[in-house]
Amino acid sequence: MNKKYIYALLAPAFFAFAGCDDNLDTLPDGDIVTTGQKEEVVASDPSKAAAGVNAVFALFSQYMPNKDALNAERHNDFGYPSVMMFTDGNGYDVVSEDNGYNWSGNNLDFTDRSATSRESQILWNDMYSIIKGANNVIGAVDPLSEDAVLKSYLGQSLATRAFSYWVLAQLFQYTYVGNEDAPCVPVVTDKNFETAAVEGLPRETVKNVYDFIISDLNDAIDLLIVSKEAGIKRADKRYIDLSVAYGLRARVNLTMQKWAEAAVDADSAISVSDAKPSSIEEASKPAFWTVNETNWMWGIIIEETDEVVTSGIVNWISHMGSLNYGYANYSKGRQINKALFNTISSSDARKGWWLDEAVTSPNIDEEMAEYVEAKGYAPYTQVKFAPYKNEVATATNANDIPLMRIEEMYLIKAEALAMSGGDGKGTLEAFIKSSRDPDYVCSVSSPEDVQQEVFRHRRIELWGEGLNWFDVMRLKTGVDRRGGGYPNASMIFNISATDPILLWRIPEAEIEANQMLSNTDNNPAGSTPEPVADL
Repeated sequence: MNKKYIYALLAPAFFAFAGCDDNLDTLPDGDIVTTGQKEEVVASDPSKAAAGVNAVFALFSQYMPNKDALNAERHNDFGYPSVMMFTDGNGYDVVSEDNGYNWSGNNLDFTDRSATSRESQILWNDMYSIIKGANNVIGAVDPLSEDAVLKSYLGQSLATRAFSYWVLAQLFQYTYVGNEDAPCVPVVTDKNFETAAVEGLPRETVKNVYDFIISDLNDAIDLLIVSKEAGIKRADKRYIDLSVAYGLRARVNLTMQKWAEAAVDADSAISVSDAKPSSIEEASKPAFWTVNETNWMWGIIIEETDEVVTSGIVNWISHMGSLNYGYANYSKGRQINKALFNTISSSDARKGWWLDEAVTSPNIDEEMAEYVEAKGYAPYTQVKFAPYKNEVATATNANDIPLMRIEEMYLIKAEALAMSGGDGKGTLEAFIKSSRDPDYVCSVSSPEDVQQEVFRHRRIELWGEGLNWFDVMRLKTGVDRRGGGYPNASMIFNISATDPILLWRIPEAEIEANQMLSNTDNNPAGSTPEPVADL
């Protein structure tokens, strides 16, 4: 086998960083590392831990990091936001038209599930690159060190590694409960990377992966508590602090149906975070473009000089944004599921996050309305995400990208309380009334009905932020696009929650490079979904 063309788990997990210094834009060099090559970065050298942490978070946003691996320039290849866009395209809430300007076509029709798809390779490479970066720092820092700064670095890296495996676990296998013994993903750590490079690694069970995730998060929280008590603060919101670590563990416990634990973690995240839910007034206009917004807990910070920005169009907001220059101007943008939109009360500030059936929104000003009309956007198109610096039609697509907001913690708390015998209904009602809809009344009361009502609010509140697919999988909703307003009849599906097509397949390149995997170890190839009649 010619390793030159293999860019699988062993490559992003182990290739060296080029010139790892304090530059926050430090990126992988993209070269394939052959078996047995040693780490050249921060291993066993705590003095480089700061640069290693910077490198980890730089990996979240990159310009075409998989260009060499794919032997192609893909305009949907820009780091973790690619994963967000892929998974949102797979679902039923982020509606878009399949046309020549829409790079989500393979996500819409699930052809991304091929083991040879470019999306599969991008997703796999991106997540394991982040894991590799986290492993660099974890291997460099003595876990017994009393240095509070090093504890912060180690805690952040453990939390990032946990986050990455949580994402992978929900893409390559069904949800935790009921699938504990099913094969999940290989677990590369700071301790086994040399073995992995030589011998490969098998898929661990779902239970083993989640046990590893929880262990990392428990350790991360312990370390970040100590560093917080010592007065250590993150430089900005691209980094992970204690509130984010609690938030990540709340997500994982919610996925595992550990309801009481999820409620406690969400409440802890709320308690220690400086973030506050945006007000009804703040929610009544386009936003979500900067980490400086008070409701953001964690986000990807994009600089005007970043190549994803100077490229003009190879960035997340180019595809997602309606009020800035980019692909959305030509692809007809992104819409909300029409049926979901119709469930939003007229007194809810979030109704204006999308254009109504008359292609208007009370949330946008005259300049924005004129731009919307000029671009010919359809009803239900999003105006949730403001353009950079609120400059309509800007081609400077330097919007920051949300990874966690405080509103999610209130929704986790409400669901988890409801499912563990607490006052989830009251928690949900209080949050929505104070921050989104002053007239809101939660009209259901059983735990399961409250859970479904929270899910409806999650679909609205977190729309377009790359989180919905995880709810689709954990709640076993399947993918029913009927009545959602999909413009292409060929993209209207009703896929059951147990259909194999919902699972991503391990890339063929990884199967070929990893001696512990064969084609029989991969997820089964699901049948291409057949379109169904719309409602």
